[in-house]
Amino acid sequence: MKNPETIVILDFGSQYSQLIARRIRDLNIYSKILPYFTTPEQILEENPIGIILSGGPASVTDYNSPSCDHKIFNLNLPVLGICYGLQLMIKMFGGKVTKSPSREYGRTELNIEKTNPLFTGINQSKFNVWMSHGDKVEQLPETFKTIATTLNTEFAAVICPDKKYYGVQFHPEVSHSENGFKMLENFCIGICDAKQTWTMKSYIDVAVKSIKEMVGNDKVILALSGGVDSSVAAMLINEAIGKQLTCIFVNNGVLRKNEAERVQSLYAKNFNLDLRYIDAEERFLNKLAGVTDPEQKRKIIGHEFISIFDEEASKIKDAKFLAQGTTYPDVIESISIAGNPSAMIKSHHNVGGLPEKMNLKLIEPLRCLFKDEVRKLGSELGMPEEVVMRQPFPGPGLAVRLLGAITKKDLDILREADQILVDEMKKANLYYKVWQSFAVLLPVKTVGVMGDERTYDNVIALRIVESSDGMTADWVKMPYALLEKISSRIVSEVKGVNRVVYDLTSKPPGTIEWE
Repeated sequence: MKNPETIVILDFGSQYSQLIARRIRDLNIYSKILPYFTTPEQILEENPIGIILSGGPASVTDYNSPSCDHKIFNLNLPVLGICYGLQLMIKMFGGKVTKSPSREYGRTELNIEKTNPLFTGINQSKFNVWMSHGDKVEQLPETFKTIATTLNTEFAAVICPDKKYYGVQFHPEVSHSENGFKMLENFCIGICDAKQTWTMKSYIDVAVKSIKEMVGNDKVILALSGGVDSSVAAMLINEAIGKQLTCIFVNNGVLRKNEAERVQSLYAKNFNLDLRYIDAEERFLNKLAGVTDPEQKRKIIGHEFISIFDEEASKIKDAKFLAQGTTYPDVIESISIAGNPSAMIKSHHNVGGLPEKMNLKLIEPLRCLFKDEVRKLGSELGMPEEVVMRQPFPGPGLAVRLLGAITKKDLDILREADQILVDEMKKANLYYKVWQSFAVLLPVKTVGVMGDERTYDNVIALRIVESSDGMTADWVKMPYALLEKISSRIVSEVKGVNRVVYDLTSKPPGTIEWE
């Protein structure tokens, strides 16, 4: 697709890089994360209107610490350095950065010393910001000036007015920084002159045109799971090429209860998509037999999916493309983005599980979108709430919610427990208000007493979290009465379960899924 005007974020491995991107997109401005070593020529290909240098875990005082190409400052673009990004910019222009005798972390009061475009519309001279750094700027380059300080940081915000270079030692992207969102807005709109044209309505127009040009007269097959991502991808591609799209729904044996029947009814009848159903339950379960490692499960499922699609593609004349509902968080969590210093969290079946050689070319029309953007896109396409607002479901399905070895018996236990949770969440009008709510079957058994008899049965963990984009999440403080009802139903109605526990872990440090 042709790139819209873009705020480029050069990533130095910060845990907040994705948050910077989300904050900017909330302004209806497109942002894209690129590795810190991206060349000026490559940056220009993104149609940039400004550059942000992210924070990072390294120290600019270390030997061989990450650094961008100095020539990016010759692109005549505004630049905002955040934390590590500020220190790097100061060092590159001849200033001095040293190890700080004490790490500054947490809320700190910022004092605005001089008015400037970065602080436009902020009517406070003092407010709290969020610090997280162990180095400090000791001396500015001659062309830079101080515009804000803190008690421990003389150069908390700086500016090079002749070149529109700005730097802040704090993190404006986090909610703990008061007026932080306003500063990002000032940089993008006031300083970079962004037009705020990034909307899902405009994205549809661009994506449809791009898909038409890419596909031509060939045909596309799409892995339809019934979840939000693949469903929105299907409708977007259908908008572009109509009957050239064939959707393939594979029963991989690790679906939720009645999922196969629901998908066939909804998409073939109501959405009039060309849908082909493949019952491969036995095939997948045989491949997964005895496998306990979660990454191995994901890769097995990913490879088996592709094998099936290759087989089905051979039956469809002129099928040249495989479409997937890959989203930006999938890409971010699966790999270090194009080689940045961030660690991989986990692979996703539609990113890290693909074989190196495929017979089909990939189309991933949602690859640059966050989950809430995908939902907005689905609404723009006229999709019903029950699809658009459906909770995320992992590509490997219940295989990564059943910890340990997978058996048909245990899958059925998990399905029943999960269905009870979904039923009760919907009855309580909470299902669409939380990000995800699901059951996990643990690889342990505990002693219980049921009907005056001793039992030694399975444990179900409940995971219910709230989030805006899946990048961070917090556990939901559920009503005790509702948790009690869900637990009571699971223990009473699901044979083989005698205990239910509730997961109180946020992300980070945990992930949303258990595997």
